[in-house]
Amino acid sequence: MSEEAAFESTTFSLSTAVPRPVERRSNDRVLSTLQVGKLSSVGGEQLIRIRNLSAGGLMADCGVPPPVGDAVEVEFSGQKIPATIVWIREGAVGIKFDQNIDLGELLAGRKPRHGFRSRPPRLQVECKASVRVGRTFYTCNVHDISLGGMKVEPIGEYCLGKKVVVVIESLRPVKGEVRWYCDRRAGIVFDEELRFEEVAEWVGKRLEVASLKAVHKSR
Repeated sequence: MSEEAAFESTTFSLSTAVPRPVERRSNDRVLSTLQVGKLSSVGGEQLIRIRNLSAGGLMADCGVPPPVGDAVEVEFSGQKIPATIVWIREGAVGIKFDQNIDLGELLAGRKPRHGFRSRPPRLQVECKASVRVGRTFYTCNVHDISLGGMKVEPIGEYCLGKKVVVVIESLRPVKGEVRWYCDRRAGIVFDEELRFEEVAEWVGKRLEVASLKAVHKSR
């Protein structure tokens, strides 16, 4: 396999049709160039990996697909777009936008600006994390998490600029740095981004547990 063929990236189409699934040519492709977005539904929030994008919709990898017909919101490239699930197939979903989007404007917004780094989509979560700063350990509430970082509280102001090790419920330890602090709340940037697969699996398990709890309460 050539160097270029080893990578897959999000495909853009000027069509207004929702992209359909195609046979994947290889299972060992590097997926780091596929754009990651956030999918919000009645069941909660999760990350999706966008494979094909048109003016009318998109096809994406999704850990826990909402049912066909469900109204959802897709967030990527700084935009939040109301949409509907129109098909599901083997961990992939087809999502139709409520209104066609301007791909030219979207692509212009994705161009990196000097000194500006686009922020990956963040998931609002409620869980605990252990944050180690030197020999001190903090038990923190997690407010949100992305592939590149997280927001936690409470934590001490002296942690600003310090290297940390974070252990989140059911996720592996992650090294990072406290980049900002305000009123006992801090933003941590990971030294290396989390993999999409591990975050998707983690979120999927949380959504399944939440769904089971909701069913149990309704009985």
